[in-house]
Amino acid sequence: MRARFFYWLKVYLGFSSKESRGFVLLIPVLLLFVISTGVFRKIRKIKAENFHVQFLASIDSIQASGIVLVSSPFPVFNPQDTIVKKSNSKQLENLNRIPFSEADSVTLQIVPGIGQSTASRIVKFRESIGGLHSKNQLTEVYGLKPETIDAIWEYFDFSPVIFKKVKINQIEADELAKHPYVSYAEAKVLIAYRKQHGSFQSSDDFLKIRIFKQEWIDKIAPYLDF
Repeated sequence: MRARFFYWLKVYLGFSSKESRGFVLLIPVLLLFVISTGVFRKIRKIKAENFHVQFLASIDSIQASGIVLVSSPFPVFNPQDTIVKKSNSKQLENLNRIPFSEADSVTLQIVPGIGQSTASRIVKFRESIGGLHSKNQLTEVYGLKPETIDAIWEYFDFSPVIFKKVKINQIEADELAKHPYVSYAEAKVLIAYRKQHGSFQSSDDFLKIRIFKQEWIDKIAPYLDF
């Protein structure tokens, strides 16, 4: 039987005697690999099922203790929000171009690639910093792709609108640090300098605090009231 098998390998596959012996030794290894792959896949499936059962048991235990589970009120990232689709020219003809500063989380969803979650993040960002003075600021919104930002300006007009400013000569560090562009450490330094040297006359005074870069000063200046 063995000789016949070797003869078959030699005639039909062109194996030499040495190659035939090597091939025979390789067969058990290949079979073991195939079997082990199936076993590992089965083990992962069993582990996943056990984890799911434990998870459901934990949820039941939490609910049995009287705790009410609710979904998060905050917007979550949905990959579908950033799928870019080409703008429909006929659709654009049917729409009024309103200022971006007036767009809410509903009207923003007219833009291809923007869903409920992304629209909520855009509005939340705009409200938290007090308005936009540059189109480029939208690049700071998590999950918003450059091509989606470009699409926004096909549907909305942009003009710099700052509706909320910080009274820099009256505010304290804790309150100043609530602005997204100012860390608590930066706020402490600014307020300490103001208390030591008097009121700031303009953002140029920040340059006297040598640790601050001009780029950061230009970024925060539009939101300050002197």
